[in-house]
Amino acid sequence: MERDLTAIDNHPEVAGDHGPVVAAELVDAALRAAEALGKDVADVPVVAIAHQAGISRSTLLRRLGGSRAALDAAVRTAGIDPGGQPPVRVRALDAAAALISESGLAAATLEAVATRADCSVYSLHAAFGGRDELMRAVFERHSPILDIEEFLDQPHGDLRDTVRAFYQVMAEALGRQPRVVPALFAEAFARPTSPAVQSLTRHAAPRMFGVLGQWFTTQIRDGHIRDLPTPLLVQQLMAPMMVHLFMRPVAENSSAAALPDIDTVCDIFADAFVRALAVPDERQQP
Repeated sequence: MERDLTAIDNHPEVAGDHGPVVAAELVDAALRAAEALGKDVADVPVVAIAHQAGISRSTLLRRLGGSRAALDAAVRTAGIDPGGQPPVRVRALDAAAALISESGLAAATLEAVATRADCSVYSLHAAFGGRDELMRAVFERHSPILDIEEFLDQPHGDLRDTVRAFYQVMAEALGRQPRVVPALFAEAFARPTSPAVQSLTRHAAPRMFGVLGQWFTTQIRDGHIRDLPTPLLVQQLMAPMMVHLFMRPVAENSSAAALPDIDTVCDIFADAFVRALAVPDERQQP
């Protein structure tokens, strides 16, 4: 793949047709990833671009405003064709996520997704096998699961600092647009027995409990936290921040009370978690 980075090198930031200004180094990383994989930029996975840029997937998405559309636009603005129309699978995932964020899970019918993605319902069946599989793929892409797996795979300091950093990861992941996870939880609370909710729960719950359960097992074994049932530990860790993040947009538009910034919220919730579940240091015991 031939590429001329002269225009990019002369401008440390490349403005796309829409979205945030994209750093030239990210455009270059996308081009290197495309070269390495022998694909058009539009077909290169986000994780491969992040690897070339030397940053995490979550950091890349944050710098792109939550979507790779800004990156593809910046590549095009720099005078390089990112490739043709994205594959049906990519267009469908973007379309379904936007519909869920805007109007809820029920709005993401195969017909509505096909219309928005400019494809046929038959193409969606060929790409995903059915609506349940499409919804699972949307959840996989937009839920914090990948961010949490990536975070817990890294070395960490003491319990309090780890929990605080975990809350920062959650805040970043759940604050990205489109807001798919809050919409899915709203559906789960309103219609917990619906087939779509049941299907997502069967898919997501074992994955999430498996990831966090392994971390909790290590913390209990090393004497850092109390030995309690894993579901309760998961709820104690995640529920405060999730509820806060889901309600924060409403509270910010209300004059009822001023909210602290996210960093302060992470501090408060991390302190509360440690007070509730940490095993006291033997030196502090009578």
